[in-house]
Amino acid sequence: MAFALATPAQALDMVPRPPQVEARSYLLMDANSGQVLVQHDAEKPLPPASLTKMMTAYIAEKEIQSGNVSDEDMVPISVHAWKMGGSRMFVKEGSKVPLKDLLKGIIIQSGNDASVAVAEYLAGSEDAFADLMNRQATLLGMKNTHFVNATGWPAENHLTTAHDLARLARAIINDYPEHYDIYAEKEFSYNGITQPNRNLLLWRDPSVDGLKTGHTEEAGFCLVSSAKQGEMRLISVVMGTDSEAARARESQKLLTYGFRFYETYQAYGAGDVLDTPDVWMGKANQVRLGLGDALALTIPKDSGERLKAEMSVQPQLHAPIKKGQELGKLTISLDDNVLVTRPLIALEDVEEAGFFAKIWDHVVLFFKGLFS
Repeated sequence: MAFALATPAQALDMVPRPPQVEARSYLLMDANSGQVLVQHDAEKPLPPASLTKMMTAYIAEKEIQSGNVSDEDMVPISVHAWKMGGSRMFVKEGSKVPLKDLLKGIIIQSGNDASVAVAEYLAGSEDAFADLMNRQATLLGMKNTHFVNATGWPAENHLTTAHDLARLARAIINDYPEHYDIYAEKEFSYNGITQPNRNLLLWRDPSVDGLKTGHTEEAGFCLVSSAKQGEMRLISVVMGTDSEAARARESQKLLTYGFRFYETYQAYGAGDVLDTPDVWMGKANQVRLGLGDALALTIPKDSGERLKAEMSVQPQLHAPIKKGQELGKLTISLDDNVLVTRPLIALEDVEEAGFFAKIWDHVVLFFKGLFS
């Protein structure tokens, strides 16, 4: 369900300005709430280089989870995959490689050959797989993204944005957590060759556990990183820095700022009962109201006591009521600033009462109206 969030500047006076980040585009997001804390040109389409492989891996994880393929499947290596240049896993043409190894080759080694092999296995061809990538991007709300290939190899109109990449990273973390540990692995060996993960933050910051690097001459040095401290997880995206060291340094600036000055506040869980208003003409006299999804907020540190929740419910609710029906609104404010509004929905059905019970309720409502 859609909801509105205040920008950080609206909600806080105590938080300092974000750090200066030397990148063409960048963004910092709370992975739990989806709230953007810092951004610059985050909606500007740019070449993503090997950050593209996040989508390749996501689709592979989705296919494994759905049961369409198994991570034990032996994937044939075509001449096209074997001939790929750039970063490689060093698979051999004509061989067959377990899908689980190719997934590690994509994520840890950034293998172009592994990416093409997986694309061909899942969709028949890399072109068909690119179409699948674009459909998945639409489903994830990546509105300014268009993929041409599975690797990020330079191609006309192969573009995405910092915000879209953060959306994708959030989906990888939340949708398929059973595969997320791969993104934290520091090295992977295949065919007698050990290659390190190019995400330098995995060695420098123990809270960092993903996600992916990218580099081409056109794209510059890029990094999507994620870190968790306590209950808070942040996603950082930097695109177009000038070196491997710079993408790590600028990402660290964003993560440090977010953890230092913000916290994730778990407001309500999905299905929590927030109100039980009366219902007329129903087999039940009340209905339980709550939220369709869990609600997390990103707030300045130590400001939770200043949060205020208000609920408004439609007057005189009448049966029948369907589960999921919107019957009111929840508004949460910090001081005088509205942070979020969410629909209050029925958590259960309320069936219409029988004839005589409805007549009685009509009589009661008539007299209530006389004296109200």
